[in-house]
Amino acid sequence: METVYSLSELNSEDLKNVFGQFDCHIKKIEKELNVDIVDRNGSLKINGDENSVRDACKMIDDLIKLSERGNTIDEQKIDYAISLKEEDSSGSILDIGEEIICHTVSGRPVKPKTLGQMKYVEAIKKNMIVFGIGPAGTGKTYLAMAMAITAFKAGEVERIILTRPAIEAGEKLGFLPGDLQSKVDPYLRPLYDALYQIMGAESFLRNMEKGLIEVAPLAYMRGRTLDNAYIILDEAQNTTQAQMKMFLTRIGFGSKVVVTGDDTQKDLPRDVVSGLDIAQRVLNRVEGISFINLTSKDVVRHPLVQKIVKAYEDYELKLTKKKNKDNSVNGRNRKKQS
Repeated sequence: METVYSLSELNSEDLKNVFGQFDCHIKKIEKELNVDIVDRNGSLKINGDENSVRDACKMIDDLIKLSERGNTIDEQKIDYAISLKEEDSSGSILDIGEEIICHTVSGRPVKPKTLGQMKYVEAIKKNMIVFGIGPAGTGKTYLAMAMAITAFKAGEVERIILTRPAIEAGEKLGFLPGDLQSKVDPYLRPLYDALYQIMGAESFLRNMEKGLIEVAPLAYMRGRTLDNAYIILDEAQNTTQAQMKMFLTRIGFGSKVVVTGDDTQKDLPRDVVSGLDIAQRVLNRVEGISFINLTSKDVVRHPLVQKIVKAYEDYELKLTKKKNKDNSVNGRNRKKQS
């Protein structure tokens, strides 16, 4: 049985925001929820089965309210609203806080865009050490950088220290010409890019010359004690157990630490266990340390990136299940033979 439901007259600007250019947003909602949505002079009519119509009404109503708050409705928000519905989440896109962490040099606000990101930002505020673990595009490093810059400008810390292990992603770069700094700079480029975007090149270079902002390979942290600093360790999945322990024991008074990593993208030798994996097992119950796991649902890059991450997650899950099944079969065969 098909149901027709009408939303009352809506503000034309909010309606335009939700529909998107060439109605691309509303077409995606129609396709995903299997409904027909028609605009009749600012009054929406939604046609489909009862459950689908109810879901579509709630989704559009939430998006309209989001638009009324001054948000631009983009493809990422549409995809996220759909993903919340698909996983039957009790959360709503309206639950995402409106708090702005800071603004980029171009004036664009930096704020959490998913419930996972909001949880991550709240954990950074409340804990001395936070591990942000998740796939590419979930904003782990960018949000941590925004929090660090905000704290630095507010005088909460005296300096910012950004570091990551200098590990080749399947490529050998040691033969390249240049001194040590020119060899490690390519590994630190993502950190520079985020700093330029949020802080501006001139402000960054000025503070870097004063020693107030430091971007360095993880090896440079050995033997130091880092007081009154905001410290971010990026690409932590490429640390060894010894490196992770070394880094975490550098922390001094008045400091805050964010460790980010993607445990599905390790570039370590096969026989080396990731320091991030061990840290999750060893420190998960230590007070003052929080572990936040982001997923493909929290990807805020191009929607295709979210699909790529999800496809790899599904593929790796199938491999794990197959491996476990094979091990179980082999174990039973060995018992029979003995």
